[in-house]
Amino acid sequence: MIYLTIAVLCSVAVSVLLKVLRQKNIDIRQTIVAGYPVAFLLTFILLKPDVSSVNTLGAAWGIIIALGVLLPAVFVMLGRAIEAVGMVATDAAQRLSLIIPIVAAFLLFGEILTGTRIFGLALGFLALGALVYRPQQAVIANTSGNTTTSGNNTNSISMAATETANKNPVLKTPLWLFGVWAGYGIIDILFKQVAKQGTAFPLTLFVSFGLAGLLLFIYLLITHVRWQGQALMAGLLLGALNMGNIYAYVRAHQVLSDSPSIVFTGMNVGVIAVATIIGVGIFKESLNRINMLGLLLAVSAVAVLFLA
Repeated sequence: MIYLTIAVLCSVAVSVLLKVLRQKNIDIRQTIVAGYPVAFLLTFILLKPDVSSVNTLGAAWGIIIALGVLLPAVFVMLGRAIEAVGMVATDAAQRLSLIIPIVAAFLLFGEILTGTRIFGLALGFLALGALVYRPQQAVIANTSGNTTTSGNNTNSISMAATETANKNPVLKTPLWLFGVWAGYGIIDILFKQVAKQGTAFPLTLFVSFGLAGLLLFIYLLITHVRWQGQALMAGLLLGALNMGNIYAYVRAHQVLSDSPSIVFTGMNVGVIAVATIIGVGIFKESLNRINMLGLLLAVSAVAVLFLA
């Protein structure tokens, strides 16, 4: 259970780090790009991918390129969602992304959709709706607060994005959360498709991390970003936490190979529970009754979908 605990804590720690960085007006894109070399190196050390077989990836390259784009993009959306609705709702939405591969299995891959899974999907969509709900007055007040606390060192790109989002504070809330939910769900589908093609998971992760870091670095160079030392230093921690989450989760499945339900349910429910404790207890995130109902529905959906 130690590996499962580490996986949960690393996953929540990523959200905590992104929340703190947003509060300090640090460019998360730079933090992400600095984190990929760390994750790249740790993947090589811990998972020992067979680099010599990279020329056998073949058709999997299309999926790997998609992962190279989506992996950093979903981190950016994660940071925006945490800023908009808090880490409690964002982490719950991330866990509910399991709905997408289940729907894809039914629509694209011919799997049978049972009554239990239909019930679980319904709970999941209700949970998303409840988690994203914010009374209009509360959203506007929160947006005003964020505007007045902006620091002088915010770069022009971040300021422009904030001003654009503030023009429609109600709309930005569900969009970022939806991006996290959809992004993680699509990434899950892509990894599963790579596995079906016989490509080793460690090698796929190794190449995807390298490509993701390279593409984001090129993008930042093209946009002439003003580099921030704090953002780059935070990236070292982000990369370690990201890889720690993945490695501990894989090891938990290996150690508890006879009880995958414990790993799956423990990971998803554990992240929601710990994120709620930290978000409400430390960061004083406010949850209305509908949000709390959404958390309950999210936990129920995870349990039902796994047992289906």
